[in-house]
Parts: sequence; C-alpha cells; structure tokens
Amino acid sequence: MDILEELSNILKEIDIPIETGVFTNTPPKQYLVLTPIAEWGAFYADNREKINRQEVRISLFSKFNYIKPKNEIIQLLKEADFSLSDRRYIGREDDTGYYHFAIDVTKDYLIEEE
Repeated sequence: MDILEELSNILKEIDIPIETGVFTNTPPKQYLVLTPIAEWGAFYADNREKINRQEVRISLFSKFNYIKPKNEIIQLLKEADFSLSDRRYIGREDDTGYYHFAIDVTKDYLIEEE
C-alpha cells in the first residue's frame, strides 16, 4: 500500500469527494485534493533502502465553514498513525468562493524485498 491509497481509504469515512492532483469534474461545495509532495528513503541497512517515507498535502476546499471537516480529517489521520508535518489556512479564493485549508502528512512504509 502507498500513502495515496491509504489516505483515500481513510478519508472516505467523512464522505467528502476526493481526487488526486486536481479535481477534474465540476467541484461540489466541499472536496479534497491529495497532492504528492515528496518521497525518500528514510532508513537504510546493508546498503539497501528499508523504509520509504512519503509525504502528501491534503487540500480541503469548502464553501462552508471548514473547521468541523478539518478537525474530523485531523482526528482520522492521528488514529491512522500519520505524522502531521504542517497545517495551515491558505486563504479564501475570491474567484471561486472556496476556503482552502492544507494538511501535510507523512508516513513510513516498509519496503518488501522480493
């Protein structure tokens, strides 16, 4: 499993539409976009990468008050052992009317040897 797949599965619980990279259809009043930020080897042994650390930005776009869904997302992430590396209000987009809140998360994945 990778971070995008795991996040998609976890965030389905809050019933907000999710897409990766960009929301391709007509956006609803509230939606999430997952954007991969980085991926790197976090632990090596015997000159081999053993752990792959992945980082993703979760962008919450909402035409409503975003506080409740933001808190629900953060709680789900903590319960699933994600590290929250950044949380910030990006702003209100005047042209669309969406509030934008971003949560950056990281998680380590063991690399399976074949």
